[in-house]
Amino acid sequence: MAHEAGSSINSIARRLGISRNTVRKYAAGFDAAGVDGLLARKAIPRKADNEEFNSALFALLHEPPSLSGYNRTTWRLQDLKAALAARGHSASKSVISEAIKKAGYRWRSAKVVLTSNDPDYTQKLEHVQSVLSNLLPDERFFSVDEFGPFAIKAKSGRVLAELGTYPSVPQWQRSKGWLIATAALELSRNQVTHFYSRAKNTTEMIRMITVLLDEYRPARTLYISWDAASWHMSKKLLSFVDMHNGAAHGLPRLELVPLPASAQFLNVIESVFSGMARAIIHSSDYPSVRAATEAIDRYFHDRNRQFKEHPKRAGKKIWGNERTLPTFDPANNCKDPRFR
Repeated sequence: MAHEAGSSINSIARRLGISRNTVRKYAAGFDAAGVDGLLARKAIPRKADNEEFNSALFALLHEPPSLSGYNRTTWRLQDLKAALAARGHSASKSVISEAIKKAGYRWRSAKVVLTSNDPDYTQKLEHVQSVLSNLLPDERFFSVDEFGPFAIKAKSGRVLAELGTYPSVPQWQRSKGWLIATAALELSRNQVTHFYSRAKNTTEMIRMITVLLDEYRPARTLYISWDAASWHMSKKLLSFVDMHNGAAHGLPRLELVPLPASAQFLNVIESVFSGMARAIIHSSDYPSVRAATEAIDRYFHDRNRQFKEHPKRAGKKIWGNERTLPTFDPANNCKDPRFR
């Protein structure tokens, strides 16, 4: 008010016992936005929302605590705080807890979702990263996994409902059948190859490799990456790969790049599966197995067409449905903790 009345900056500063710069700042704020400009609280960035901090936090969570010198099988907040500080990311336990909760995780799920117990975690992770960082134009890297089995029946999920209406799904239903979708995501061009299986076994993995060899015939090398399921590393499968590489007959060579045990969060295709589940599985009630497969086929067809028309490496969310950026990153949480 003194400034509006014509008092000088110096006289106001002396009268109120504050600096001239503070007077100028208050005067400018009042001129720009009135009283609201003076009283509005400034938004303070929260560390729990900082991308660099979150990346460091989840990269650490995905490692066994033993790699940081803790003789434990699961992480504790005080251990995370100390380990992050040692890596140059100081944060309180409340900030760490807030960041984990915002990502959709709770401590009760840590053993299943967040932590790999593979003693060779670091070496396997470095090998996968080395392959990806040196991938040549005529080489292809595939993330392979199975979705299911899941029953074809009414599924729960988020739906738009009138006020006072509470949608429900019967707990006991007669299944119309079941499905297993076996799929491979090619990271360079973000294309999904899929088919339907009756079981999860070595035969289906060899079938997938055969399909990829035919589809990507011009490539020089196909890198196949998957989790540590027994049928992904069976003697029969390893023998098939050795026999193929010994007599490729113009087909691409095969290289297996296994992920660490209990490391679904590194399997990039899990992000695509989570997006598909949210888009066409949750809140669904398909009348038959055929109707469900047609919906899945159309989803992957539309997704592949999107990236053919707008070529990009795996690293872009599709229509906002995929849980995380589908990139190979040790800080990623590709698998949705609410869907298994």
